[in-house]
Parts: sequence; structure tokens; C-alpha cells
Amino acid sequence: MKRKATAIWKGTGLEGSGTLSSPSGFFDKSPYSFKTRFENEDGSKGTNPEEMIAAAHAGCFNMALSFQIAGKDLEAEELNTTATVSIEKGDAGFAITGIVLNLTGKVPGMNEEQFIELANVAKEGCPISKALSSVPITLNITFNE
Repeated sequence: MKRKATAIWKGTGLEGSGTLSSPSGFFDKSPYSFKTRFENEDGSKGTNPEEMIAAAHAGCFNMALSFQIAGKDLEAEELNTTATVSIEKGDAGFAITGIVLNLTGKVPGMNEEQFIELANVAKEGCPISKALSSVPITLNITFNE
């Protein structure tokens, strides 16, 4: 399986802008620029690569956790994960310095201890977590019984 996306950029790094597109159409010519990346905290003016990493990580993690739960012959009523990607400027330039996964889940028939154990397995085993293994990943868990 291969997935792809296309980035088009015009202009300088600071003043230029571009678009991001995917064959699925999920994001089609979504604008991005230095300003949307670093000066628009709420993301209302366009996307950025870190937002896409966050979406990919949250989605991959939830899917991996749902497989872990299914392995116990149970089904999640809801898995709600927000991924927050932090980027900071250091001496060597910008770098992703951490990712926080905030998970809230409800799984009928499962206890909190088991849920926490499976969530940690999913965090380590999800392909996006593996790809981002050079970055510290924190998992915060809320279990709704």
C-alpha cells in the first residue's frame, strides 16, 4: 500500500505560499504558508504539516487501539484522541519536539486497567508512532466506564 499527497509552493519561504492536496480529496488545495504555520495559532487561515501529522497520528492511534480492543472480543463505543504536535525553533532550526496524545475512551465490558494497558500497546505499535519514534510521545488517558 502506498499513499501520497502533493505540495505546491510558490515564492520565498517567508513570503511565499502553497497548497496541499490528496487524491482522496480530503484536503484539496488547502493553503499553507509561513504565516499559517507559525503565526496563526488557531489554524483558521490554512493548514500546516504539523497539523497533518497530528491528524494522522490521532487517526492511526485510534485505529490501532480499536484492533487491540477487538482482540479482547470487545468494541469501543468511542475513542476520542486529540494529538498535539509541538514545534520549536532551536540553534539548528525548527524541530518537532513532542507529541501529546489525549485519549478519552469508553469500552463497555472493559475495565480501566485493561484499557490503559491496551492504549499503551497501541501507542507503541501504531505505524505513525513508529515513524515518529525520534520524537517524545506522551499519552494521557481518560477512561469513561
